[in-house]
Amino acid sequence: MSISTEKSNPNTVNIDVSPTLRIVEMINNEDKTVAFAVEKELLNIAQAVDLIVDNFNKGGRLLYFGAGTSGRLGVLDASECPPTFGVLPEMVQGVIAGGKKALTTAIEGAEDDISFAIKDFETLNVKNNDTIVCISASGNPKYLLKIAELAKNIEAKTVVITSNKSAKLIELSDIAICPEVGAEPISGSSRMKSGTAQKMILNMLSTASMIKMGKTYKNFMVDLKATNEKLKNRAVSIVVDLTRCDKETALKHLKENEYDIKSAVIEIIFNVSHNEALIMLKQNDNILRKTLK
Repeated sequence: MSISTEKSNPNTVNIDVSPTLRIVEMINNEDKTVAFAVEKELLNIAQAVDLIVDNFNKGGRLLYFGAGTSGRLGVLDASECPPTFGVLPEMVQGVIAGGKKALTTAIEGAEDDISFAIKDFETLNVKNNDTIVCISASGNPKYLLKIAELAKNIEAKTVVITSNKSAKLIELSDIAICPEVGAEPISGSSRMKSGTAQKMILNMLSTASMIKMGKTYKNFMVDLKATNEKLKNRAVSIVVDLTRCDKETALKHLKENEYDIKSAVIEIIFNVSHNEALIMLKQNDNILRKTLK
């Protein structure tokens, strides 16, 4: 059965002879369809989030595997979790077929090399409480099929993100997320609509999981790591919004506790010391909402 992303798109057959504005309009029109394709998969995405959270609570990790664009998107999403949600880098990891060099350079045959899969799986020491997410537009690379097979052997749960309803990976997965984005603007260029869909889904998986793990309060990133001036200013703004104090007070508490937002909020609202705030948070699983209640 042919893969839709490999077909010629009737809406863009004249893209090579079109004016520049028309070219970008065509691409934009195709991009508009991606969110609707993802919307149809929300139930599967929600089920995947619950699976990830359940495994987090068992001490497991979220492990993304992919080749090419799909692998790069997994690595990107994983790399943004520590600064955004204050988690250890080990909690969410992204692996690309061919290793770190493949992030910037195409590695010939990496997606079909099962030796890469075996090595990556063993290096990560994957356990049955880890959640494996295989990302692939076609859903058929041998690298990922081997990863899914190895996961199945140890009874680890596997989620697949693919744009192909006939993907072989689906047969090996516990949950399949399959946004049918259709033919790409440039035939076979799955870095386009398929890649956009993958990025949207990965954002949902990691963000919703972290929300359910108590890494946000309301829609604020209360566990962010203030590693630069922009994030330090954001931390101040969050404390001001949540406590209604002035900027000077927020900054004073943050400077004294190494920009721990949750501690600063507790200190200000309950008028307690930093150590007392830490104890209160610890008694409530380090979740700000529970502590404030």
